[in-house]
Amino acid sequence: MHGEYKVPGGKLVVVDLEVTDGRISEFALAGDFFLEPDDALGDINAAVVGMPDTAEVPAIASAIRRALPEGAQLIGFTPEAVGTATRRALVTASTWSDFAWEIVDDPAVSPLMNLALDEVLTSRVGAGRRTPTLRIWEWDRSAVVIGSFQSYRNEVDPDGAAQHGFEVVRRISGGGAMLMGAEQIITYSLYVPASLVAGLTFADSYAYLDDWVLQALESVGIRATYQGLNDIASPEGKIGGAAQKRLANGGILHHATLSYDIDGQVMTEVLRIGREKLSDKGTTSAAKRVDPLRSQTGMERRAIIDAFMDVFARLTGATRGSITPEEYAEAEELVRTKFATDAWLHRVP
Repeated sequence: MHGEYKVPGGKLVVVDLEVTDGRISEFALAGDFFLEPDDALGDINAAVVGMPDTAEVPAIASAIRRALPEGAQLIGFTPEAVGTATRRALVTASTWSDFAWEIVDDPAVSPLMNLALDEVLTSRVGAGRRTPTLRIWEWDRSAVVIGSFQSYRNEVDPDGAAQHGFEVVRRISGGGAMLMGAEQIITYSLYVPASLVAGLTFADSYAYLDDWVLQALESVGIRATYQGLNDIASPEGKIGGAAQKRLANGGILHHATLSYDIDGQVMTEVLRIGREKLSDKGTTSAAKRVDPLRSQTGMERRAIIDAFMDVFARLTGATRGSITPEEYAEAEELVRTKFATDAWLHRVP
């Protein structure tokens, strides 16, 4: 059995193992990490041998820590990373290289169509009718996108939204409201099968699926990290956040929005952003919550998107594709029957 786990912002951890009578009988750790002393590698391997094949990440990590010699240094990985790679081997998880990836960068559509396409393409990947895909969002008007479980009246000032020309829509994933001004943000969606994140905790899957964008941000001069469950940040401040939706057929939607050039004052007039929401961000001003990509890179928005797609293609071998007429038609019907209805928009009043 073979398992791999790329530590977000760190190194690749690879394990090969065998199971006999419900226990790990052979185990070999490898990767591009650093480990001192050298013979600690054997200690790690020995610690995992004999563990039950049902052992979860905390138990595996604890066994490794007990086996490490005093003063051992693990650089670019952790005992938990070894545990994660082990679990991924035991559940036969897929890796990025197991798929023929596609990048979609189609012309702008409405916010409602973008939301419907997310559901359609996720469902198709889960059903095996589309290859795993990275899609760049482009939209023909500004919108406030609220999370699936958010209260409309608690999150949005309708008068402010109307005054500034923001359509209000609701997505299928959880998380917080996003102010999505046309040409002011960069949004992408990943549509992947559940096997890609098998063996990962829900929280770890966020950072795992966005590790590519940390590398893409570094390519444009931003040293970004993952913080908390779903925040992407640089030393200068928060850049954006991610959200997920998992469908019953095994399709997973993972999408993220990064701020390029948001007007903080407009944000406070469109969104109802209180001090409680800001308290864990270390700031009392909504205008300071996100640090736009433009100020950190000096690059045009399209140039950043092109750099992101280039990095994703290099890492995954992805080729350019497009949404099919059939997929557009399915999304249009979903807009009509779901996303454009008051019942969906106000499902949490």
